[in-house]
Amino acid sequence: MHEAPKTVAGDVDPRAAFFNELAPRWDETGQDPCETVMRVAEHAELLRLAAGEDLLEVGCGTAQLTGWLASRVSPGSVVAVDFAPAMLEAAHRKGVAADFRLADVCQDELGESCYDVVLCFHSFPHFRDQAAAVANLARALRDAGRLLVMHLAGSAQINAFHDQVGGAVGGDHLPSRDRFERLLAAAGLTIRQHIDREGLFFLEACRSL
Repeated sequence: MHEAPKTVAGDVDPRAAFFNELAPRWDETGQDPCETVMRVAEHAELLRLAAGEDLLEVGCGTAQLTGWLASRVSPGSVVAVDFAPAMLEAAHRKGVAADFRLADVCQDELGESCYDVVLCFHSFPHFRDQAAAVANLARALRDAGRLLVMHLAGSAQINAFHDQVGGAVGGDHLPSRDRFERLLAAAGLTIRQHIDREGLFFLEACRSL
């Protein structure tokens, strides 16, 4: 059994325990895997994934999207990370062509200049230290790399849903555009595209010129 990631204070992040508890029934009672892939595929032109790219999927969960991502970048590679061991165990069982790793993006090293694309799909609000996470993700990008943040709902919907759920994820919000700009600028990134409407949140960032 993997050890749950620790916060800088040495305490287990309560979000990891929250998602560990949900993992065994995530695909049945949470997001429908087939619908998730279908809806993301409808926005393939936004993602602009290309064959041969190396991609880091942050917060892969049970690998609902991982197989589709691998098919888009093949013969490139997908490294899929999550901070909830039970989610990763469920992902492993699917036999997806990806390198699954236990990692807390707020504190664990992800490598330097390793990836063409870093994708945070349905995960960014759960980073307890968003500034540290963005800095870490920026380091992992190659010079021409892109950071993508995507949700199949707008920020108002996402933020309200997490507040309604409460507990470990209560208050887990997507930042405003202004806040995103500051977070990204501190890490040497700038927004290339930002969409925030009912049914879709999409942000693309790249290195500042």
